[in-house]
Amino acid sequence: MTLYASVKPWYGEPWPWLLMAGPAAVIVAGAVTIWLALASNDGLVADDYYKQGLAVNKVLSRDAAAGTLAYRARVTVDANARRVSVRMNREPAAGHLMLRVVHPTRPGLDLALPLTAVNGEFAAALPPLAAGRWHVVLEDRERTWRLSGTLRVPGAGATDLTASGQ
Repeated sequence: MTLYASVKPWYGEPWPWLLMAGPAAVIVAGAVTIWLALASNDGLVADDYYKQGLAVNKVLSRDAAAGTLAYRARVTVDANARRVSVRMNREPAAGHLMLRVVHPTRPGLDLALPLTAVNGEFAAALPPLAAGRWHVVLEDRERTWRLSGTLRVPGAGATDLTASGQ
């Protein structure tokens, strides 16, 4: 009996495979990371960030105007998420309202819905929304005031909108 007769080839041993598993997992994880980076657009960086920063005071004045007018609203999304209705605590001066449904990180998913008055409330058709948290902004078409709030999809069927800071 010889000493070398019981030696297996290298690929029959578990240790080389165990040592190669770590680098192989890193290569697969890197490929997945590259695919995710190329397949999705984060859309977080704005080219005109300075102009947007200067516009903050205008937005704050719109919130203050809604507070002065004592506007409040309740936004209700129906069970099928195909219709949105808005009921305000008092009739707005301008009968034309706009509801913006804004995704926090994906500007390509944002919606601007013109609302029509129907039996004391305002309504519009609503396309399907991706699951997650959405910012909801109600404003007149002249953009003199605004109310804002947060909506969770799926889940909360209604949310209250107030002027920021109230």
